[in-house]
Amino acid sequence: MKILILNQTFYPDVVSSAQHATDLARALTANGHQTTIVCSRRSYDSPSITFLPAETWQGVTIRRIGGTGFGKGSKTRRALDFASFLVFCFVRMCTLGRFDCIVTLTSPPLISFLGLLFARITSARLVLWMMDMNPDEAIAAGWLREHSFPARVLSWCLACSLRGAAQIVALDRFMRERIVAKGISAERVSVVAPWIQSDAVRFDLHGRRQFRERHGLADKFVVMYSGNHSPCHPLDSLLQAAEQLRCEPDIAFCFVGGGSEYKKVEEFKQRHELHNILCLPYQPLKHLSASLSAADLHAVVMGDPFVGIVHPCKIYNVMAIGAPVLYIGPPESHITDLGVVDWLSTERHGDLDGTVRHIRNARDAGARRYESACVQACEFSQERLIPLLSTVIVGREQLPTARKASAISSEAATS
Repeated sequence: MKILILNQTFYPDVVSSAQHATDLARALTANGHQTTIVCSRRSYDSPSITFLPAETWQGVTIRRIGGTGFGKGSKTRRALDFASFLVFCFVRMCTLGRFDCIVTLTSPPLISFLGLLFARITSARLVLWMMDMNPDEAIAAGWLREHSFPARVLSWCLACSLRGAAQIVALDRFMRERIVAKGISAERVSVVAPWIQSDAVRFDLHGRRQFRERHGLADKFVVMYSGNHSPCHPLDSLLQAAEQLRCEPDIAFCFVGGGSEYKKVEEFKQRHELHNILCLPYQPLKHLSASLSAADLHAVVMGDPFVGIVHPCKIYNVMAIGAPVLYIGPPESHITDLGVVDWLSTERHGDLDGTVRHIRNARDAGARRYESACVQACEFSQERLIPLLSTVIVGREQLPTARKASAISSEAATS
């Protein structure tokens, strides 16, 4: 089967959607499919960094396209970058010939509509892999007014994409419910959680020690937020906790990653002269185990309005490490659907006293790992989930829908 994947990011970029798209493309190619990816030449978090315009990597045909590189300094700049990518992407797709199946992710927003147009022109099967929901996300974040003209146009584009897809893959039950509420048949919506980078992520004691030594954290209790810094994952409670704990020198806060809010973390650190905050860029995949293992407490954050719209997938890699987790967010989400377990504690946004108390309690308990988390992480392995997603794409059979967030069963589930 000839399969085309559309996404802004791909290997060697290190953001989550790039890694997951890369894993999928490799698996499809290994199973004998002719897999092509159209993505951006520019690094997602550093637009000044560019990659080769074309190459074949592990059997995957990669076609990278140009576009503006204004960056994330403003919504206008981001919109221009998105628009230029979509224009260049469509032009490039028209030179590639026909495909049996088109798989679209969701970066940039509504690239699924571009996939729909090309699928209609070429009579290809369309599969939407919903990494997030837009314009729902933009409306929930306050970037768009719900009943404004741009919001109505974008909502129409999303609705057309959903109706025109042969299959839709949601990341959790909340996202699936949101899609079905838009009038989409439940039978066409499957749930496959994002998988752990299981070939690269594991607890690494040696890497932990090296990472901590290199960054001056050897004698610290390290609270880490690792991943995308986005308005969907408000870090106010964590930053305020760092400020309140500034006089406890054995506690350090490490923010690793990138995104539109990353600069705000750096500005908060400078404005309040906080020496207990360390900011680091995204870590290469080969160093991910070391950086994640360096933490004594991982923070996972979700904004209250974003359940079913975004899906923080850092929780799965943290589970593979076995580190304790402080979840700050709504009480019902795919995070809390994992179950009440000894390695996960929850707190609400705005409860600074509760957040500080959790951090101090974890510090007093000392560095620890939970084998129960590692065992549960097996549910979200590449070996288990990539074949399920591949089955949806090649259309041999319908994947089971999820009974709870991110829990995948091998038996059919009724809707």
